Amino acid sequence: MSSRTSLVPPGLPAGLPIGPGWVTDVETEPVVFPYDGTVVGAGPVGTTVHAEAAVEAGLAAVRPAGKLSSAVRRAVLLDVEAELAAHRDEMVDLLVGETGKTRADCAVEFARTVFTWSATAEEVAHLHGETVPLDLQEAGAGMIGFWQRKPIGLVIGIAGFNAPLLLASHKIAPAIAAGCPVICKPAPATPLSTLWLADIVRRAAVRHGAPSEMVQVVTGAPEVGARLTTDPRIGAVSFTGSAGVGHAIARDAAPRKVLLELGSNAALVVDVDADLDKAADAVLRGGFYFNGQACIAVQRVIVCAPVLDEFVARLSGRIGELTVGDPRDPGTRVAPLINGAATERVLRWVAEAESGGAKVLHGGRVVDRTIEPTILLDVPEDANAWCEEIFAPVVAIRSAPDLRSALDAVNRSRYGLHASVFTRSLATAFAAIEDLEVGGVVINEVPGFRSDIMPYGGVKDSGIGREGPRFAIEELTVTRMAIIRPE
Repeated sequence: MSSRTSLVPPGLPAGLPIGPGWVTDVETEPVVFPYDGTVVGAGPVGTTVHAEAAVEAGLAAVRPAGKLSSAVRRAVLLDVEAELAAHRDEMVDLLVGETGKTRADCAVEFARTVFTWSATAEEVAHLHGETVPLDLQEAGAGMIGFWQRKPIGLVIGIAGFNAPLLLASHKIAPAIAAGCPVICKPAPATPLSTLWLADIVRRAAVRHGAPSEMVQVVTGAPEVGARLTTDPRIGAVSFTGSAGVGHAIARDAAPRKVLLELGSNAALVVDVDADLDKAADAVLRGGFYFNGQACIAVQRVIVCAPVLDEFVARLSGRIGELTVGDPRDPGTRVAPLINGAATERVLRWVAEAESGGAKVLHGGRVVDRTIEPTILLDVPEDANAWCEEIFAPVVAIRSAPDLRSALDAVNRSRYGLHASVFTRSLATAFAAIEDLEVGGVVINEVPGFRSDIMPYGGVKDSGIGREGPRFAIEELTVTRMAIIRPE
């Protein structure tokens, strides 16, 4: 991280990007580095008044944004990609500072972000409709029919703290590609990278004749988000965050379209024929990246009983590879959670699991302000550390008598985002793909694998709708049918 007091770029305007410029009548609060509490920068704190102003400006931009040519939308997206790429080191520094994630994890987030903007730009050329053979029915004889995709209107995008730049990009870039203005609300703890991104996007928009109101940012408390998401004039809400908040947004925003990318307690199944070294490596890689603060990080490991002892031995033998410490150090693998409240909750859940009969094989305590990488064995299925999303560097292990029982255990969850299975059997792989009740099944890789161009989303309490440029653009457009009877 830079030695500067603030990691915010000197040229970033103060305040919030609302309307054609930046409003400066905004209170601020410190954005702190989770590792030691030092101040990274001053984060603006919006109010419902700011939310209302942003909604009005966004609604006024709906028509001009919808009339932008495909070439202009693509050019804006590519300009953003280019400027982001030119600021790699500074942006990674800022991400480390406001999230507390390791430098390696922030570098991955940045690379995925840049790719997301270029991939979204290429999808603009594939946004099209089709003709419809209306004369299949007698009433349509002699008629011409075709449908087009039209922008859904003003989009409200709400992102989580764990990958603020990437998550904001998955809200903003598809909205621009679809021809929709968007208001983004970042998490209170991590507003700075989103504000920097919005400045880049707004300048690119103006260069190409698009309204700067294509992208606005409003920060603030939950009532600010409620004001944004419940306005009956908006087109859609795209939310990434906890299940409870997402469900409330869906209820309150109805009947407007809501896309929810919510939590999970991702499972990894180890079959009897699995390569145990690769499975153990996957748990180490997939359970502790982002300091465990990822909705598809490995949380539940279900091992077929005949190989349980050997698998646990291999995993325990390597857990020491996960170095704990300052996330600015390139060698650090696990660093503190976003704040002290999250740390206290996780420690409480670990203690509850232990009192319920679980064994703490490693970790379970705080080292250098960080929850030590933790492995729990025989966690009760009703313990929070198993059935809820722990969002921490904690992995819970249970055994199952056979593969069928293991797959059933995966499905005995209210969540269903990603799950993975380690096996050498093609039949087992296809059985998992067929039977697992999740949005994505991953074979012989971590459940946290995500290509930013694939359809990404969950089922059950993990959400509805899909992200990924092509799929998000489709979610943010509506079909308009043209029916013509020629004279």
